[in-house]
Amino acid sequence: IEVYVSTPLATCEARDRKGLYARARAGLIPDFTGVNHPYEIPENPDLDLDTTRMTPEEAAQRIMLKLEHLGYLGPGIPAESAKRFDRARK
Repeated sequence: IEVYVSTPLATCEARDRKGLYARARAGLIPDFTGVNHPYEIPENPDLDLDTTRMTPEEAAQRIMLKLEHLGYLGPGIPAESAKRFDRARK
């Protein structure tokens, strides 16, 4: 499936722990998408996730639910995965 992770460039740069955006802006990384190479927004993604409005866990859950809805995962798999994730975090 095609998932569009809709995140503003400024947010991507703020989250960049490796400093890749700064290196690209300095010309050290050629063809870096969004900086010195165009970013193409998907025309018709199966799922659009605005990561400024959800946690990574919520985004993952939405992907799992979409996969279940499309028949790639059996019924209840996303819910079971969420429970396992919650137990692992404790």
